[in-house]
Amino acid sequence: MSLPRQAAPPDGPPHRPAEDRRHRNRRRALTLLIIVLLIGVPAGYLVISANQSRDSGKDKEAKYSATGLTPTYPAKVQRRLYQVPIPHPADRVASYETNNWKTSRLYVQFRTTEAGLETYLDAMGVNRSDLKKGAITISARDRKISGWTFAGPGPWWGLSHSQKNPAPTQDVVVNLSNPVLPMVYVVSRTVP
Repeated sequence: MSLPRQAAPPDGPPHRPAEDRRHRNRRRALTLLIIVLLIGVPAGYLVISANQSRDSGKDKEAKYSATGLTPTYPAKVQRRLYQVPIPHPADRVASYETNNWKTSRLYVQFRTTEAGLETYLDAMGVNRSDLKKGAITISARDRKISGWTFAGPGPWWGLSHSQKNPAPTQDVVVNLSNPVLPMVYVVSRTVP
């Protein structure tokens, strides 16, 4: 009589179904976490970036769709390009820029002090004696665009400062009804 043959002992530890389940669940959780990180983080970044871009576009659209003067300083690049240095101190500052294929214009107004007016004119390359009493040098077209009427109390003084291309040409009108705090109006234009 022969004895039944016994199976060989298993190579590894005895099979434990509870441990296998935990290992499988841990591996699934780790895989899910990796998928969320690889897909969710970039997707979240894209949503945030798109919202910021849209908001920025709305701000720019509002800025560039504005017609007429807005109560803001022109950007430093604009001041340099159009050669319109705003003296310190200055208040009631407003600006507006127009561009087309023929001419670009920057409209600027500000109120300053007597010394500020001198500084501004010197920076332009002219002086106070170049101002002519009663001269409204800003054209009717530019007055219409900017909304300036120059109908208030004067005296009004003006000058035109022509320069060779590509430097801009500036038309300046100054209201000296309060000589201590003159109000300055400038249209600077360049030809591209």
